[in-house]
Amino acid sequence: MPEFDCEKPELAFKKTGGLLPAIAQDYLTGEVLMLAYMNEASWEETIKSGMATYYSRSRQKLWKKGETSGHMQVVKEIRIDCDNDTVLLKVDQIGGAACHEGYKSCFFRKVHDGESLVIVEKKVFDPEKVY
Repeated sequence: MPEFDCEKPELAFKKTGGLLPAIAQDYLTGEVLMLAYMNEASWEETIKSGMATYYSRSRQKLWKKGETSGHMQVVKEIRIDCDNDTVLLKVDQIGGAACHEGYKSCFFRKVHDGESLVIVEKKVFDPEKVY
């Protein structure tokens, strides 16, 4: 598929109050691993380092994915939506798990019959041994 020259990405941080949703997707399988948020500083660090860096809303600081657990995300491709307000990171998930609860994906639960949550994945690691 051809690639076309385009303008430098100008993300719409002001439109969204400074934070953009960032979806991390396994670059080989297409599986959605997690949703996090980026501010301008985390965006710049991601571009500079090639490692997924987010903004932690709970800790109010930059968060390089995997700096504690070792389960880093190497960015293979970045896509931006048509409104310039959502980022899609296609990543190589080091260690096999994106979720801080030890699962490959943060979306490890499925709604069953509209009433209950069922865990549909096996844990990749024990969070108590990592954090």
